[in-house]
Amino acid sequence: MPQGQIRKAISGFYYVQDGKDLLPCKGRGVFRNRGINPLVGDFVDYEKDGDNEGVITVIHERKNELVRPPVSNIDQALLVFSAKEPDFSPRLLDRFLVIIESHLIEPIICITKNDLLNDQDDTYNEQIAYYETIGYPVIATSRRDSDILAKLAPYLAGKTSVLAGQSGVGKSSLLNMLAPELNLKTGEISEALGRGKHTTRHVELVEVAGGLIADTPGFSSLDFDQIEKEELSSCFIEFDRLAQNCKFRGCLHVKEPKCAVKNAVENGEVKLSRYENYLQFLQEITDRKPRYES
Repeated sequence: MPQGQIRKAISGFYYVQDGKDLLPCKGRGVFRNRGINPLVGDFVDYEKDGDNEGVITVIHERKNELVRPPVSNIDQALLVFSAKEPDFSPRLLDRFLVIIESHLIEPIICITKNDLLNDQDDTYNEQIAYYETIGYPVIATSRRDSDILAKLAPYLAGKTSVLAGQSGVGKSSLLNMLAPELNLKTGEISEALGRGKHTTRHVELVEVAGGLIADTPGFSSLDFDQIEKEELSSCFIEFDRLAQNCKFRGCLHVKEPKCAVKNAVENGEVKLSRYENYLQFLQEITDRKPRYES
């Protein structure tokens, strides 16, 4: 049976890429009966129904899925933040990192407007250096860069990516640079929520630099609704590595004795601001109203 990947979804049709062919397909009624919606990014089996259409018969298991944009099997997220205008926000970056790590998506930090920095921005430099130290790739760009695609291309090749990040940094402008054929109007997409005329029509995976990238910025919600407090520390990658040395299994790194994470904070191995953000996020999860299964 032919197999392919859903690359876009418009008006009830799912466009399945199989080699060089892009075939519009309908989903089988059994999916609707089971409450399953095919998503852009799904790997599927399909049957041809005439010469120009097909029917999706099997949706293969997803490694992850997002709500906005509605897309599955994402490998990595380019987190777009600015050095200035607006100022770089480590707390917001940590919030994005936690959510992305919880979806088993690899984060890549992309910093724009580096040309606006001056010699007195030591705090910013220290913050960025810490993220690199704990293992996150950081790509720095400036408004004078003539070819941002050249900087990003090695990271995009062979990967399926989404863009997300700080409000007001021009994520749709960056998408235009990566894929000019999109011709997204600057400001058409709400920078805060990723909502707008474009995203309400459809989402599409576009071929860029040997990889695929979703054509709308992602993550409409930055709440921790799907993360339990016992899971939070695993979304802080340096905490996850240290936790195996904690005295107690399931240590929350708050009041427990002989906690390897707290020791690392005290000796400067873990940045205090990262730990403070962890405590704030943990409190948000603790204060969350309980969910009741229907």
